[in-house]
Amino acid sequence: MSLTASRADDVPGGRGTPPPRTAAQRRRALGLDRGTWFLLLPALIPVLVLSVGPLLYGVALAFTDAQSGRTTPTRFIGLANLSDLRFDSLFWDSFTIGLTWAVCVTALQFALALGLALLLDQNLRLRWLARTLALVPWAMPEVVVGIMWRLVYHSDAGILNDTLTRTGLLHENVDWLADLSYALPAVIVVGVWAGMPQTTVVLLAGLQNVPRELREAAHLDGAGIWRRFTTVTWPALRPVVVSITALNFIWNVNSFGLVYVLTQGGPGGQTRLPMLFAYEEAFTYGQFGYAAAMGLVMVAVIAVLLTLFLRKKLTEDAV
Repeated sequence: MSLTASRADDVPGGRGTPPPRTAAQRRRALGLDRGTWFLLLPALIPVLVLSVGPLLYGVALAFTDAQSGRTTPTRFIGLANLSDLRFDSLFWDSFTIGLTWAVCVTALQFALALGLALLLDQNLRLRWLARTLALVPWAMPEVVVGIMWRLVYHSDAGILNDTLTRTGLLHENVDWLADLSYALPAVIVVGVWAGMPQTTVVLLAGLQNVPRELREAAHLDGAGIWRRFTTVTWPALRPVVVSITALNFIWNVNSFGLVYVLTQGGPGGQTRLPMLFAYEEAFTYGQFGYAAAMGLVMVAVIAVLLTLFLRKKLTEDAV
């Protein structure tokens, strides 16, 4: 009996309990040995120094009265900045503008990019040229894009006013970036144009991973274009859509350079996004602690919105 029992203990999956693993064995099983950490350091150090470190410093700064040019030491003031921020109507107005900008740009980027990706996925002539041209806005720096569109929107010499006037759709020139009614929509158009290529590339990559056999089978079963898209293409593309939509929303909320070059937040604050407002508070008025509190609020609100969005999408996928 003892011999049989001892052999059962030695057999994997037998009745016996395997001896407990040491801490080193558990770390090796998780890939956390020293060699793994050594290989991760070249990628980990820049992330810690350039991303995590400034983020933690900004969070700490939000609870101080840090200002530029002051000779007295910076003091810890707790939640005073956040308390003052509750009653700052200018900041909350800019936050509303920022959410409007981010939602509109993200939605339009996705809709247009999906249509363009579906088109570029077809077997068309000169498809390689169309794919190359679609990447041009993505390859241009934000400053160059902003300057180019300022020329397009120019009230006297802009190509937009000239085209609309020649076609009879406009009877007098409009200063698109200085008009209170048109400034934000004009900036949204530029944001969509500049950010659409990256969404198109991601969606096109997702489309190319959809099995052709499934599309052909649906076509042979008599399914139309819309039916094939909703039953075959969209379910396979859904994880990519969730990812790129969430990333686009984060990027658009944090937009700064493009809008700064176009309008600098004007006219009358109609395009003053939260990042622009925080920038002015820090580098124009020297209120570094107060500006850091604005950044902290923006990070918290964005995190909550993204959590709700991703939770809803993951719940729908599970169902």
